Amino acid sequence: MKPQNPKPYLLACAALALGSVQAADLQELAKASGCFSCHSMQEKVVGPAFSAVAQKYAGQADAAPELAQSIRNGSVRKWGRAPMPAHGSLEQADIQRLAEWVLTIKP
Repeated sequence: MKPQNPKPYLLACAALALGSVQAADLQELAKASGCFSCHSMQEKVVGPAFSAVAQKYAGQADAAPELAQSIRNGSVRKWGRAPMPAHGSLEQADIQRLAEWVLTIKP
């Protein structure tokens, strides 16, 4: 019996580890950008939990660009009375990465 090639398994493990490192980096970017002043991972603070945002946009093809636009320009009345302030000083690439990260958060 021939031993199986361990490469696919090792590549999958490396990809998972890299994904968790990137997720941790993005969470740190969110903290440094002030996102956690109004949001948390699972509970409503001033704004909705990131997991609630991910649920709201689940399955929408334009979710990341729409969320990125809300981060950049702010939004009013999407989640109640409290407006989300604009974050125009953030780099567009960081805004896009944050939007994509938020959409991965599970309840």
